[in-house]
Amino acid sequence: MKTNPGRFFEDYRVGEVIRHAVPRTLSGGERALYHALYPARHALYSSDAFARACGLPASPLDDLIAFHTVFGKTVPDISLNAVANLGYAEGRWLAPVYPGDTIRSESEVIGVKENSNGQSGNVYVRTRGLNQHGEAVLEYVRWVMVRKRRVEAPAPPAVVPELRKVVAAQDLVVPQGLDFSAYDFALAGERHRWGDYEIGETIDHVDGVTIEEAEHMLATRLWQNTAKVHFDATFRPDGRRLIYGGHVISLARALSFNGLANAQMLVALNAGAHANPCFAGDTVRAWSEVLDKAETAAPGVGALRLRLVAAKAGAAPFALKGADGKYLPEVLLDLDVWALIPR
Repeated sequence: MKTNPGRFFEDYRVGEVIRHAVPRTLSGGERALYHALYPARHALYSSDAFARACGLPASPLDDLIAFHTVFGKTVPDISLNAVANLGYAEGRWLAPVYPGDTIRSESEVIGVKENSNGQSGNVYVRTRGLNQHGEAVLEYVRWVMVRKRRVEAPAPPAVVPELRKVVAAQDLVVPQGLDFSAYDFALAGERHRWGDYEIGETIDHVDGVTIEEAEHMLATRLWQNTAKVHFDATFRPDGRRLIYGGHVISLARALSFNGLANAQMLVALNAGAHANPCFAGDTVRAWSEVLDKAETAAPGVGALRLRLVAAKAGAAPFALKGADGKYLPEVLLDLDVWALIPR
């Protein structure tokens, strides 16, 4: 058999390192498509001149382009037969990615645990994205619910890794040369800086985007994500294609521009949950909560820890969980990130 049916839960062993196939050289084409698919308009990722004025050699590709590219490489080995992508932790962007860089991915299996139904299990992996020089540009942990090939197959011994709830502020990596001391607020689109945000403050990002079927499949193909649930309408009992969770992340991040236009760079992914499935026809809106603030050693650069929430249109403002502690059915995404912002 020469074709690849993908791995199933019982195929994973803790400690295994998987080098994922097909490195990808990124270009300005990815930037153009990203900005066409999402309402992305942060100035640092739109203008070489603006980026140079902030101390960088040119405008990097959006942080989430790097994330999607690294993530997409892992799908054939990690989540081709996934039921759902469950969460993220300990994510850090370690270096900007520029047009011309070639990105590859590798993952270490750090945990496995069969579910009580005996039909699936959760697989934990630590993934790194590396450039053409072998330098890490991104790392994160994610865990995925994966089907078993045979229900009667014995499960590997359960190992659940202990993961940090938050990336410490001192562990954030600020890109070399980044300098916001002469930051142009007019060109960036808003006047709000680090000191204007208060811990506990919530921001309604106002705008919304209705997801189209062709649009989300184009985006998922762009990142070479081959998970069956996103394309094959026969793969789910309800006959619906599940929206790639990263598509929702990028929509929410782009929508957050209205109120957080100066939160220019994502530098850490503390936690994340795809709370409920998203389908074509859903209209996505977003809101944020300021969870923490930190200074950095870079000139003029501060960091905000933000909760970024995506929900379907019609959800109550700033509503997240019910009295039972579970996510409300309208909530699609609950993401905890650190972002760099001028002080």
